[in-house]
Amino acid sequence: MKKTYKGSCHCGAVHFEADVDLASPSQRCNCTYCRKTRYWKSFVGTDDIRLLSGEADLADYRAPDSQWPEDHIHHRFCRHCGVQLFSKGYLDMAPFNGWFYALNLASLDNVDEADLAAVPIIYENGIADRQDQPPVHSTYL
Repeated sequence: MKKTYKGSCHCGAVHFEADVDLASPSQRCNCTYCRKTRYWKSFVGTDDIRLLSGEADLADYRAPDSQWPEDHIHHRFCRHCGVQLFSKGYLDMAPFNGWFYALNLASLDNVDEADLAAVPIIYENGIADRQDQPPVHSTYL
């Protein structure tokens, strides 16, 4: 069941709220971006994240060598402290069928550590573009 959580970057310049079901599987991926940023994502709908403050403090990153079509994935992070908050992407396939957000669960503020520890995780082999399969090694993710 979805619950509304508050979230922010480390320096406090950006604040948001998000409706997330922590019983739904989250994802950890071994692609170069997710691995380097230690991104722990939960997919949510476009109406499930609401920016409360700091829109001017958000920076946008799009990987030049991404397999995503140009302008179809935007990694949003605080331009001051660098914390990745969420990504906005577009996929014309189920279950997305259009625009979606990938929320960085580590950016949630008012969530109990025990609740985070219980979130199911799907490990994705993004480096091989096989998100439907786990990588051989995943403990470092």
